[in-house]
Amino acid sequence: MKIGYKTRKLPKDPGPAAWDAILPEAPIYPQLDEDITCDWLVIGAGFAGLSAARRLHQLRGGDRIVVIDATRIAQGPAGRNSGFMIDLPHDLSSDQYTSSLDKDLWQIKLNRQAIDFAKDVAEEFNLPEETVDAQGRINGAVTDAGLHHNQEYAAHLERLGESFEMLDEQAMHEVTGSRFYSAGLYMPGTVLLQPAQYIRGLAQGLSSKVELYEKTPALTMSKLATKSGHDWVVGTPHGKITTPKIILAVNGHAESFGFFKGRLMHVFTYASMTEPMSDDQIKTLGGQQRWGVTPSDPMGSTVRKISGVGGDRIVIRNRWSFDPSMEVSEDRIARYGRDQDKGFDRRFPMLKGLKMAYRWSGRLCLSYNSTPAFGAVDDGIIAACCQNGLGTAKGTLAGIAAAELSTKANSPLADEMLGAEMPSKLPPKPIAWLGANATIKWREFKGRAEI
Repeated sequence: MKIGYKTRKLPKDPGPAAWDAILPEAPIYPQLDEDITCDWLVIGAGFAGLSAARRLHQLRGGDRIVVIDATRIAQGPAGRNSGFMIDLPHDLSSDQYTSSLDKDLWQIKLNRQAIDFAKDVAEEFNLPEETVDAQGRINGAVTDAGLHHNQEYAAHLERLGESFEMLDEQAMHEVTGSRFYSAGLYMPGTVLLQPAQYIRGLAQGLSSKVELYEKTPALTMSKLATKSGHDWVVGTPHGKITTPKIILAVNGHAESFGFFKGRLMHVFTYASMTEPMSDDQIKTLGGQQRWGVTPSDPMGSTVRKISGVGGDRIVIRNRWSFDPSMEVSEDRIARYGRDQDKGFDRRFPMLKGLKMAYRWSGRLCLSYNSTPAFGAVDDGIIAACCQNGLGTAKGTLAGIAAAELSTKANSPLADEMLGAEMPSKLPPKPIAWLGANATIKWREFKGRAEI
């Protein structure tokens, strides 16, 4: 039996998964320590993997479905993102978030399918109110350039037939408690997730229907000849899984298995979360109980006020880096954390003394042409990867589509995703690294007032 694929590296996520850390102790799922067989194996228990598992159970409820994850559930990227499940155009590679009308209409339709899926999960598994919060979001503007960005975006939304509301400085203050923003563009369709709480709730809800294993990375994938063709044997540190069908839901780590070589861009973002606010601090801040602000310039700061389990806190995310190694240092997190402190102090001078409790980085996977790494990569292996920085919605969609494609279900969603171009080939690594980081720094410089 020849090894077909061997994992080059395992995920490394520096800094705590803050969204998970503020929750009560999580259920512990076993580590695989034996050899098993199953009908379906899902590698990765994030948004894509668990969405695939739920859809597989809906389609093939009598089959044995196994999900493995290299780390603890909700401690990977699902515990480190900003929790925006956005319905409207939000292309991070664009200065204006937007694309062509046809492409944006298509993306809105798909994103809302993901949002409906998340709402169904929250209802089915009785998740707390703040887990899937249909709050909408605001593009916050600070400068005239930011206001211009919002006006152009609003004009595009008008052409798309989408609703929005322009907010003035006083309205922004009434929402956020901050005098920092000069204007805002409110869009009602975004859902604000407590991402770790959502992933935990989805995993726990599925645990009576599928088998979940934590701290069980896939190390090798080998073909085993059978009378009907072949199976895959997936090696883990302490066991093996034999299965005819695999859904690979590992986002950028698809490249670690040897898939999409030289086609995936590995980008990190950086964030900080405060300690819980006291009653006096909550009163001093004012504003709404929960809200989410994305920057009018994509390179600015994303800010959220959260409440519920874990207390009232503020999350701020800014700074980007391109790292083909898929690793960043704790020193860089600390260095970029100082930029988050500056951004926080500029927005919330009334909260002087409120300390940051957590700092972390989060992995994104982008393609040069903003397309997913989706579809069959070998007989019996379907990739549901490369979410282009929008893992909550696009990861959910990729997981659903992969399950439907694997089971040969009628799937307009899978057909749509298969119709997208393959991720473009990147320039050689030194050129890609220099070009991407130079572009990031230039765009951060242009959008510095929004940081």
